[in-house]
Amino acid sequence: MGPGADAVWGAIGSETAPWSFAASSIVAPNIPSDHKRPLMTEKRVLLIIAGGIAAYKALELIRLLRRQGRGVTCVLTDNGGQFVTPLSLQALSESKVYSDLFSLTDESEMGHIQLSRAADLLVVAPATANILAKMAAGLADDLASTVLLATDKPVLVAPAMNVRMWLHPATQANMATLAQRGVHVVQPNEGPMACNEFGPGRLAEPPEILQAIEKILAPAPGLLTGRPLTGRHALVTSGPTHEPIDPVRYIANRSSGRQGHAIATALADLGARVTLVCGPVTVPDPPGVTVRHIESAQQMLDACRSALPADIAVFAAAVADWRVEQTSTGKIKKQPGAAPPSLTLVPNPDILATIAAAGPDRPRLVVGFAAETDDLMENAQAKLRRKNADWIVANDVSPETGIMGGAENAVHIVSAAGIETWPRLAKDDVARRLARRIAEVLT
Repeated sequence: MGPGADAVWGAIGSETAPWSFAASSIVAPNIPSDHKRPLMTEKRVLLIIAGGIAAYKALELIRLLRRQGRGVTCVLTDNGGQFVTPLSLQALSESKVYSDLFSLTDESEMGHIQLSRAADLLVVAPATANILAKMAAGLADDLASTVLLATDKPVLVAPAMNVRMWLHPATQANMATLAQRGVHVVQPNEGPMACNEFGPGRLAEPPEILQAIEKILAPAPGLLTGRPLTGRHALVTSGPTHEPIDPVRYIANRSSGRQGHAIATALADLGARVTLVCGPVTVPDPPGVTVRHIESAQQMLDACRSALPADIAVFAAAVADWRVEQTSTGKIKKQPGAAPPSLTLVPNPDILATIAAAGPDRPRLVVGFAAETDDLMENAQAKLRRKNADWIVANDVSPETGIMGGAENAVHIVSAAGIETWPRLAKDDVARRLARRIAEVLT
């Protein structure tokens, strides 16, 4: 079937693209007009494909975008061209594929500037460690990096690389820099890699990337008016912390992270740039949110401090109150006839109180959570005063409620103005309602 059914479908209804560049040397076949697909929306994506085995997923992403009615034009790096061909990209996108910064025809029209201006969103998928480093440093030594430096449009990156490269401090520092500049991120998945290693670094699946793209191009309707938190930075914590006893044991709790992750998603849906500091959970990272994975309370505090300044801080994580004073470097062995080991516990840092303390970096609105099994309102009101928070979201996590680790929540918003009681709702609905209340205060 020649180049394949998808390639033929990609060429159906191919017309001159609304991007005013010279014609491509690769021309899609003419197809009778009665086979044309419905007209596209006005939203266009400039897809930058960097080098890496995950580049093959770009083909599926283009197909999904075209099915959504999005216009797609591709920029292919030299290294990306080792994994996918311009012909494949053009057949699916129905647009010329660009790769040469010094094309005389294009540069007579300042092509790299026009590319960035004609797009509604720039997407880098896969985003390698190399191109992320270029973006963070402001380098422009090829067409892809030049377009990224020249744009004033939103940018979304989907990192993909070896687990050690992803976890390297240089890459994490670059990601933090890009997050501070408002770059959207689809976090990599965890799993086996082509290099025979296992861990975080796999490119997110095309439907996940598409979901993040659609949240930017077509945010969910009914969220107040437009995206009222655009330009705001929100810090959210989620999940439990693990406080090590020895290399294989730790102190933890039953928090699933569902509520904190849902709040991060809801704030992002309202336009906020969100940094999610997340303890060990099994729920996936929210798309379009910068996620910093930690384990201990001290690591969570350090990550929160490094994420400041922020306009909003929501502390939904269930942080362990104590940690072991002296962590064993080796596994503590059970000895026949010996007494159990004695563990001396010391308090963990108080993350909510630390960030809520008066000072130049204090977020404008600080929201804490109080998960209690007894005397819910009394404990929540005392926590509000003690922590210097603006709101406390109080919930009863007694075992019979099924809230801790469950899919629903029943909360009370405690503030200096009084107590607002909400009905039992799905955690996603609680998150959306809380995000709307936050937006009402800040806008």
